[in-house]
Amino acid sequence: MHESSASAAAPVLLRHGAGRGTLTGVGLVLAGTLSVQFGSAFAALLFPRAGALGTVALRVTFAAVLLLVITRPRLRGYARTDWAVAAGFGLALGGMNILFYQAIDRIPLGAAVTLEVLGPLLLSVATSRRAASLLWACLALVGVYLLGRGGFDQLNAAGVAFALSAGAMWAAYIVLNARAGARFPRLDGLAIAMAVAALVSLPPGIGASGAALLEPGVLVLGLAIAVLSSGVPYTLELLALRRLPAATFAVLTSLAPAVAATAGYLILDQGLSLTQCAAIALVVAASAGALRTGRRRAAAADAEG
Repeated sequence: MHESSASAAAPVLLRHGAGRGTLTGVGLVLAGTLSVQFGSAFAALLFPRAGALGTVALRVTFAAVLLLVITRPRLRGYARTDWAVAAGFGLALGGMNILFYQAIDRIPLGAAVTLEVLGPLLLSVATSRRAASLLWACLALVGVYLLGRGGFDQLNAAGVAFALSAGAMWAAYIVLNARAGARFPRLDGLAIAMAVAALVSLPPGIGASGAALLEPGVLVLGLAIAVLSSGVPYTLELLALRRLPAATFAVLTSLAPAVAATAGYLILDQGLSLTQCAAIALVVAASAGALRTGRRRAAAADAEG
């Protein structure tokens, strides 16, 4: 993540209101996190039938079709720079999904998300303008470390590399999501970006899984995963980014390892240790602190205005 990119996005990300608007943004982020992590857990159940790349292809393609049908985005009247942002957003979406699914095909879901969330955490530090934001980010980082402490030394090296790379793409997704929201009305930018992501993920998915992607059961599960893991969370996060500053949004996404660990326990039978439970408490505390800081910042901005 380049600091210049985060700084350029800051004016867009600061367009939010104090009080109810900030609280709504937090609720949108949390709902999106629940949806995407439980969707990822269900996706792992599909790997034996469709493979990781095939599951990504189904997820992103179905999500793209649904968004295009619902939003019917306007395709005329945009500058070349607008299309560049949409294309970059789509590449970030496609790359993030492909890399993350490669990671959870090799390492547990909770560990993969713990590593992936380092991308947003670094973004929160890069975009922070208050010392308190740095404090909450550091506290969340400690929680992330403890959450994965139980077995990082036993993780597949390739899986770790894929998860860290997905985290870098996640940070890019946050910035480009905000820029697309500023340049395109409604959810048009998201729909166009999702179509680009589908074009990126389909060739490797078809090449790896072939005719298995056309099995009725696989198609139904793929559609359900698309709704849970792509359509719902990306829409909620796009709306949230219009209400929250970048630092608050990025630290709130630190809840992802906790939610992923819970989803792994409930769906994939991956247990939680006492150390991991303590880590969840630290991450929740950091997220609450980020909310408090964001609300104070919003109130100060309104007072100055």
